[in-house]
Amino acid sequence: MTDDGLKSLPLEDLHKSAGARFGAFAGWSMPLTYPPGVLKEHLHTRQHAGLFDISHMKLFEIEGPDAGRLLETACPLDTSALSRGQSKYTLLLNADAGIIDDLIVTRLGDHRFMVVANAGNADKDGARLKALAAGLNAAVTPLDRVFLAIQGPDAADIVARSGIDAAGLTFMTGFEPQPGWFMTRSGYTGEDGFEIAVPLSDAADLAERLLADDRLMWIGLAARDSLRLEAGLCLHGNDITEETDPVEAALVWAIPKSLREGGRFEGASAFSAALDKGPAQRRVGLKPDGRQPVRGGATLTDEAGNPVGRVTSGGFGPSAGHPVAIGYVSTSLASAGTRIFADVRGTKVPVDVHSLPFTPHRYRKG
Repeated sequence: MTDDGLKSLPLEDLHKSAGARFGAFAGWSMPLTYPPGVLKEHLHTRQHAGLFDISHMKLFEIEGPDAGRLLETACPLDTSALSRGQSKYTLLLNADAGIIDDLIVTRLGDHRFMVVANAGNADKDGARLKALAAGLNAAVTPLDRVFLAIQGPDAADIVARSGIDAAGLTFMTGFEPQPGWFMTRSGYTGEDGFEIAVPLSDAADLAERLLADDRLMWIGLAARDSLRLEAGLCLHGNDITEETDPVEAALVWAIPKSLREGGRFEGASAFSAALDKGPAQRRVGLKPDGRQPVRGGATLTDEAGNPVGRVTSGGFGPSAGHPVAIGYVSTSLASAGTRIFADVRGTKVPVDVHSLPFTPHRYRKG
């Protein structure tokens, strides 16, 4: 823990040695930037590869004969459709179909799964999963791991050169390379990449082996945010919350068609009702005119000044070459190309609704 009560990353000393500038995020002291700066870190990830310390995120192992049933109660998820090693993006919903968190679930065995949760929701997620496990033969075990992500077009070659055989992984698959390790191939940047969770005793050696390749550099949270914004990916707490449902968040694709009507998951009735009614607002991409970014919290209006939505995340997209943002607008204005306006400190900034992502995804889908 830091003096101001923030949790410290297990590899904090490595980040300090690399010249990281730290800041608070979700109760953690996180590297925000390194000496090269946000712009170079962002572009280096797109051109080569970046290494991110994501140890603030939480892993839960779900194991037991009722493990699949537990996950299907907690999430709109069909575990029978997951083959061993397959990962699935899913949502932890409340009774009103509000999004408590977004998760990635990987099947590791017949009755064993790994769940990756967001840092700010880890305690809440763990408590909810354990509560739903009551009466079931399923154990929910939080794991203490150092979690690293390597992203970018050179990621696969760098991982292979470090001695890790992950050639069999494709997008949204995962496995355990050795006891205590967990590895997936997904990516919160839109680039091909891997996430590797290891015990603390193995972590420094792994980081050093990866960083021995000069194509790889540490990347901070600031560039991680601009990368995910360009990729059109949600940040829970900003773009999705317990006050938004999957319909208005444009995340219905994450829910299997077989579960969209009559599912048994928490919030199923509310979700079906929201789906039938249709959303009053919808999450969209936003492209401001000019070079001035529009930040989260800005009000969106029509030309007459009537409120029509809000920006939930925004910044400059170095690869896109222009400001990028995500927000919610009235459904009638959610078509790409619709012109609306953002109130930026009293200035009316023209903004066009834009399809997502702003830069193409480059995942290795096999």
